Formats: sequence, structure tokens, C-alpha cells
Amino acid sequence: MELLKMARQRTVAMALVVGVLASITIEVQSIGVCNGKVGDNLPSRAEVVRLYKSLGIGAMRIYEPEPETLLALDGTEIDLIMDVGGAFAAIASDPAAAAGWIRDNVLAFPGVRIKYIAAGNEVEGSDTDSIVPAIKNLNAALAAASRTDVKVSTAVKMSVLGSSSPPSEGAFKDAFMTEVAKMLKATGAPLLANVYPYFAKRDTPDINLGFALFQQSPSTVSDSGLTYTNLFDAMVDALYSALEKAGAPEVPIVVSESGWPSAGDDLATVANAQAYNQGLIDHVGKGTPKRAVPLEAYIFAMFNENQKGGAVTEKNFGLFNGPDKTPVYPIKF
Repeated sequence: MELLKMARQRTVAMALVVGVLASITIEVQSIGVCNGKVGDNLPSRAEVVRLYKSLGIGAMRIYEPEPETLLALDGTEIDLIMDVGGAFAAIASDPAAAAGWIRDNVLAFPGVRIKYIAAGNEVEGSDTDSIVPAIKNLNAALAAASRTDVKVSTAVKMSVLGSSSPPSEGAFKDAFMTEVAKMLKATGAPLLANVYPYFAKRDTPDINLGFALFQQSPSTVSDSGLTYTNLFDAMVDALYSALEKAGAPEVPIVVSESGWPSAGDDLATVANAQAYNQGLIDHVGKGTPKRAVPLEAYIFAMFNENQKGGAVTEKNFGLFNGPDKTPVYPIKF
């Protein structure tokens, strides 16, 4: 009987260990980092991939096919979002162009864990008419190549919503997003969304800073029986509400960009950037009030990019500095 009792105790202990390890794995897999290249002082792509590996970052986003990066990723365990970049218009208008793109950038790199293809990033204006055709053509090319494991989506920004507050009132502004949502539902792909509480706080000064930074704040939001303690969750759940209204409640959201700049205006400080990005890393494994399952998210960005246009803040979203790869501030993945 004593031996049986000890065996049961060991079984329970092992189950607890397995459960803890499983939860750790889920949280680690939930965070990736975007890997831009708009700078003249950045490390080589091979060095960048080595840095991802050394830090245990399990996913990367790139904004166009980069052979050097794809070669460096070959055989690693790093998942990849790859944007179509400048090929978007050709892919949308010509199935042969889509097939060629898949041949050159997916099939040519069988050892790379390409998880999602982004058919456009924050597409606006009349170009939005090309999103669904681009997704269709890429999906057809992937199916012909027996690579339906790769999911095709498009990356949107929060302005696709006509309303977003409270989160339950989230609704898409334009008809093209309903088409996109139904396409993603049919193919089992997620909606890629660039979610930036920084821009929301910058444009709406009345938002409590702590609420935007995952810090304790008196500005909690109650909505339809759910309580929101941070702005990020409220923004993501507004997108989920919009998907529900578009007839696609099953479509998951992958946060394809989120971050906070460390310089360039009064909000863009090292302390605020560290608080936001560490808060995001620590939070995404919990999901949102509406969807309490681990949320896949990508921090923007790996490096400060000194050749980006626009405001000074645009050059200062990075976690790391140029060729020496020194951290802008401490961060724990």
C-alpha cells in the first residue's frame, strides 16, 4: 500500500510539472518580434537570427521576402510572418504571379517555418479592393503546392473600425473588411492586426497613461459583464466584436504589430516603452476578457531604424540598437 501511495504521489507531481511546462511553452510561443530593415546601421540578417535564438524569441515578422533572412532561418524553430511587400498588386491581379511568388519564397525554403503570409500591410483607399483577390490567388498557389499549412491573411490597423468604444460596439467601417473576414473564416486563417495603445493615447490625451501601459489604473472599463484593466485588451476585443458582427466569430486575431517608442515625444520615453513592451510580453498568455486564451502577438520592433520617415518616434520603436545589438532598455522574454 505504501508503494502504491508513493507511486500515486509521483504521478501527481509529474502531472504538475508537465502542466507547468506546458503553460510556459504556451506563453513563450505567444510573443514574436518584427524585424524591420529601414536603417543603415543594422546587423546582418544572420546576426539578427542568432540574436532571436539566443533570446528565445520564437517568432519573427518580415515585411518582404529576404533571401538572407530566409536562409538564416532555415532549420530553426522560429515561426515566420512574411509580407508580400511590393508584389501585392501583381499577386492580386495575376494568379501566375502569385504562383511564382509562392515558388520563389515558400517552396524554395522548405526548412523555414512560414506560418502566415500577409497580403498587404495596412492597405488603404482603392487598393483595399485587391486584398481578397490577393488572398485567393495565394491560397490557390499554396493548395496547388500542397502547402495549405501556410495561412494567408492581411494586416490591418485600428482605423478599419468605425466604432471601437466600448469594445462590444466594435464594428468594421467598410464593406471590404466583411469580405476579408468571411474569406479568413473559410480558410481558417487569423486576422492580422496592428494594435498600438501608444497611438490611441497620443491622439486621445484623456486616456489614463497607466491604462495604456498595463499598469494599475483607476480607469477600468466595464462592458457587457467584462472588465478591462488595460487599453490593449479593449482594442483587441473591439476587433473581435467587429468580426462577430461580420459573421466571422471563429476567426482568431494575431497581433502582428504592437509597441511603444522610446524617444521622440513626451509619451515616448524609455520608461514608458519598457513598461509597455514588458507588460505586453507578460500579458498575452492570458488572452483578453472576451477571449481568455493565449494571444499571439509581435512586438514592433527588434531594432531602432534610423532611416524610417515621418516623426522621430518612428525611428525609435526598437528593443535594440544598431550593429552592437545593445538593448535600449532591459526586457525579459
